[in-house]
Amino acid sequence: MPLLDALFYSPRVEPFFSDVATVQSILDFESALARAESKAGIIPAPAAAAIVPSCRAELFDLSALASAVPDSGNLAIPVVKQLTHLVAKQNSDAARFVHWGATSQDAIDTGLILQLRAASAAILSDLDSLCDSFASIADTHRRTPIVARTWLQQALPTSFGFIVAGWLDALLRHRSRLLALSDRSLVLQFGGAVGTLAALGSQGLTVAKLLAEELALPLPTASWHSHRDRIAEVAATFGILSATLNKIANDLTLHMQTEVGELSEPHATGRGGSSTMPHKQNPVSCAAILAASGRVPGLVSSILAAPPPAHQRGIGAWHAEWQTVPEIVRLTAGALAHLAALAPNLQINIARMRENLNVTHGLIYGEAVSMALAERIGRTAAHQKIEAACQSAAKSKRHLREVLATQPDIATHLSATDLDRLFDPLNYLGSSSALIDSILQAARSRAKIQQFSAKG
Repeated sequence: MPLLDALFYSPRVEPFFSDVATVQSILDFESALARAESKAGIIPAPAAAAIVPSCRAELFDLSALASAVPDSGNLAIPVVKQLTHLVAKQNSDAARFVHWGATSQDAIDTGLILQLRAASAAILSDLDSLCDSFASIADTHRRTPIVARTWLQQALPTSFGFIVAGWLDALLRHRSRLLALSDRSLVLQFGGAVGTLAALGSQGLTVAKLLAEELALPLPTASWHSHRDRIAEVAATFGILSATLNKIANDLTLHMQTEVGELSEPHATGRGGSSTMPHKQNPVSCAAILAASGRVPGLVSSILAAPPPAHQRGIGAWHAEWQTVPEIVRLTAGALAHLAALAPNLQINIARMRENLNVTHGLIYGEAVSMALAERIGRTAAHQKIEAACQSAAKSKRHLREVLATQPDIATHLSATDLDRLFDPLNYLGSSSALIDSILQAARSRAKIQQFSAKG
């Protein structure tokens, strides 16, 4: 349903998984293979010179490829046939060296790896943009008080900056996981029919090394035709990233509820409106994030639950990866793109955050008072006294501070000045500022690493 693509997918990542891009990724493998084998002296240089310029997707009949796939069982076979035909038009002798010593799975797996690598670069860019936005918000609002909620109930004061820093901390871990994929999982697949490269004789490993260099991919210790842990790691890595995006979007929507009103998406003509209710301002970005990321776990489970491929080349499970893995990446990228666009434009209602701190009439300061009183009379006794005071305040609908001020056994230990201090949310933020600093330092270190990598 292309009409919905812009809602669920990323415009930066989608081109990497189009039909043309999928065919081109296989052709990139074939072109690199010809160049590598020419360098190794396996095929004549004129043959490689004829093969390489024919490896352009725009030269291929995609409709014919689609028609041939059901009988072929995979896309590589009809691609190689068309490529051979194209090369033969230019050089009939060179045509016999197309796909020399490789197997369909080499071309398809490596093609997918090339697509994943390209998509990951764009995704990392969006992730960095989101991290930058959250770092700025966390720093700016490190002392903006807001109520923390546990079990969806008001708990204690915290700061909005600390909440956002927690999101940032998780995203930085995801960034490390994505970068780790480039060395461990996004590697060359090249093994020939059963992984031994037997068709290339004694030159198999030489060609593999040259092929890896041509594609700028890591060379694994052996082919991984029937060992799909790398693909599973890709699926799981994007799956847990999407779970974090889902968590953040869910948190945002809860803060955006009318009765809470602490956050909102930006207002714009035609954005988030209702077809019947003129007053509505719906969180459409969050809806898209939740919808896209919510579909990912089932897809990841399809990869993890697939039966391990039997023997040296599997059947069925490998085929199930072809659409599932790209869909995991596309949906995750779509959710990330929406959140990266929303974050710098997030509307933050500091006044409403302050108002909501008073909803419980001071009950959220019960722990602060209890801990202060415990220093005088012990933890258990203090907890019992403050718990009783909280129950009395709730029953009588009075502010907890008012109730405490009327109890002589508490006033003996806690003065009015003490209570003023204890009922100020900014005095009960604990180590949040130091924790924010640690997370921001990690974010800054990430920027330095990125800059170093860019310099080469």
